[in-house]
Amino acid sequence: MDDTQQPEKGQRGGRPRWIAFAVWVLVLGLLAVLGLGLVRRQQGPVGVGSRLPEFTLTTFDGETIDSSDIMGKVALVNFWASWCKPCEQEAAELEQAYQMFKEEGVVFLGVDYVDTETEARAYLARFGITYPNGPDLRTSISQAFRIRGVPESYIIRPDGTIDSVKIGPYSSLQEIVEAIEAARGEG
Repeated sequence: MDDTQQPEKGQRGGRPRWIAFAVWVLVLGLLAVLGLGLVRRQQGPVGVGSRLPEFTLTTFDGETIDSSDIMGKVALVNFWASWCKPCEQEAAELEQAYQMFKEEGVVFLGVDYVDTETEARAYLARFGITYPNGPDLRTSISQAFRIRGVPESYIIRPDGTIDSVKIGPYSSLQEIVEAIEAARGEG
């Protein structure tokens, strides 16, 4: 073999070593991302005593609400969808509770899950819902909360910890009121 056919120093089979190194870094990085996703998925939903996940919700009215905006207040975060029949069972009661507590500084946020804006707006109008609601774009908020489905509600204490989690619809206005009062230290 003459000198023109010899691989250069630092190459194997004619490829620079840095290419092989870069490929391994990419493969290991991809595996790490997949592994973290699996671990997070196995953790289950955010539960009582957990910290409020960080999120940003842009409402259907264009208002941006950040999770830090609700710190220091009691808040109810409700995940819903226009196609969800159980969500309809609690829609009117959630609005009634909002009307009861809005002057007292309790924050209500609706997070529309995997829906179309047209259908979501029609749902809000049908039930007369006036508290802030917005779409969960790219399901980033539902992923942060690790929800199981809709409806699902979280009541947050002023210190940013989750006081209660409701999987499925609230059964009555009284159940919502009692959960909010408990988070306020009145229950």
